[in-house]
Amino acid sequence: MIKRQDKIFGLFILAGAIFLILLLLVMLRGMRSDSNLQFSGGTDKVALVELNGVITSSRSIVRQFEQYRKDQSIKAIVFRIESPGGGIAASQEIYEHVRRTRDAGKPVIASMGSVAASGGYYVALGADSIMANPGTTTGSIGVIAEFPNLTKLLDKLGIQMTVIKSGPLKDTGSPYREVTDRDRQYLQEWINSGYDQFIQVVARERNQDINHVRKLADGRVYSGQQAYNLALIDTLGTFEDAIALAAAAAGIKGEPRIIRQERRKTTPFDLLFTFDVKEFLETYFSAWPRVQYMLTI
Repeated sequence: MIKRQDKIFGLFILAGAIFLILLLLVMLRGMRSDSNLQFSGGTDKVALVELNGVITSSRSIVRQFEQYRKDQSIKAIVFRIESPGGGIAASQEIYEHVRRTRDAGKPVIASMGSVAASGGYYVALGADSIMANPGTTTGSIGVIAEFPNLTKLLDKLGIQMTVIKSGPLKDTGSPYREVTDRDRQYLQEWINSGYDQFIQVVARERNQDINHVRKLADGRVYSGQQAYNLALIDTLGTFEDAIALAAAAAGIKGEPRIIRQERRKTTPFDLLFTFDVKEFLETYFSAWPRVQYMLTI
């Protein structure tokens, strides 16, 4: 018979191994440098800003928009989006800097790839024009909160958590206890606030009645073609079409020169200095409940 202590120890070892694997995968995805620039094409410059994956931080994208907004040699920006969404505040910050760049008079074209949904759609709303492929997955306008319930597992392991709190809602979303009706009401109010912020931006940027937007914003996804028919985006086209549209908006004749932050191979030594482990841990493991503009299918 395996002792309970051995089972608990084994579970912790397994959890630790899974965590390390996930951390390694995220680190490998983050193995790139954004300190250098690579160029292609003609002489007039169009900058390419790429958003890939879950939105956990706004820093890199915001930094690029700030740089290109001030750079007079950059005539337009193509914002390429491959994202199912993510953090609410991070999505809002990116949107705000896209909008500021547009309002400063520098054309911004949002180009949607395979997926640009929820927060990935939100960030596109600040652009002069939103372009998607007919088969792009977009929409998913809404907010979702997720958190685990570990009470049954802890009961089986004989583990109890002692919680001392200043108020009844302080540990709402804790995985160590059941969700109460009061918790659900509180979380729903929080989610509704984020949802209202989302649909207000959609209504304003897409010039649509907010009640109409509310009908569209029930969390469902739309194909690029559907989104175009519903006026959630401006046009259909490929990435190359987005480049051409940006060049035309900037008055560039001929093929533009594409400038973007260079991707390069990164050594394990570089990871120690370029990958923000603290941010990753805080994003995925310290904050419950996690409330996001996120596509979950």
